[in-house]
Amino acid sequence: MTDDDDGLLGLPVIPVLLSAIAGSLDVIGLLELGLFTAHLTGNLALLAAQAVRRGDAPVAPLLAVPVFVAALAVTRMLVSGLRSLGLGMLRPLLLVELLLLAGCLAVRVTARPSPDPNAASTVLAGMLGVTAMGVQNVLVSLRGEPPTTVMTSNVTRLALDVGEILLGPETTGEDRARRRARQTWPVVAGFVVGCGLGAACLVVIGPWSLALPAGLTLLALASNWRKRLLRATVYA
Repeated sequence: MTDDDDGLLGLPVIPVLLSAIAGSLDVIGLLELGLFTAHLTGNLALLAAQAVRRGDAPVAPLLAVPVFVAALAVTRMLVSGLRSLGLGMLRPLLLVELLLLAGCLAVRVTARPSPDPNAASTVLAGMLGVTAMGVQNVLVSLRGEPPTTVMTSNVTRLALDVGEILLGPETTGEDRARRRARQTWPVVAGFVVGCGLGAACLVVIGPWSLALPAGLTLLALASNWRKRLLRATVYA
């Protein structure tokens, strides 16, 4: 049995952790690195606003979209390779995401502080964060679960489902709405909590706040490994 045979990304807690990772990294990335690492379309708005305000565009938001697309393509090829070997994708992709976020942290805290948003270290740290979110998007998308990096569609779906539950009769459609809501609300809540934790950590420890999304990724990986070990013990 591979890790892909588990239920909701291996453990019920993992979707919440993934959305908290994205929320915390988005807030820290915006305030510390000058770009959205998870909400990629937000970078288009940043580019337009900076171009109007300053007459030029920062490099990191400009590179974010092509880097994100490249990360999706490479990660999809990695998943295909894993599947051809009969391996699950959850733990390997979480490990890749962890390494990328650890690299983002290392680059940011070891570089000389600079107010220039186009400084090489700032851009590199941002692209590592963007790549990590690309890996996470592939993981969640291929599992067919609610997105963990962008909440607009989740909030819309949740609001519609709650309305159907509250206003609709006892129907099969209402049952489907309840199932979807049970999947969606923890992801939305995790993202909101992640945003709050990211902002709080940034105020307290500055660039070291990037340790938060990396630590949450490590926690997700450890949680899945724990379930694997428990299953091995039960079936031993």
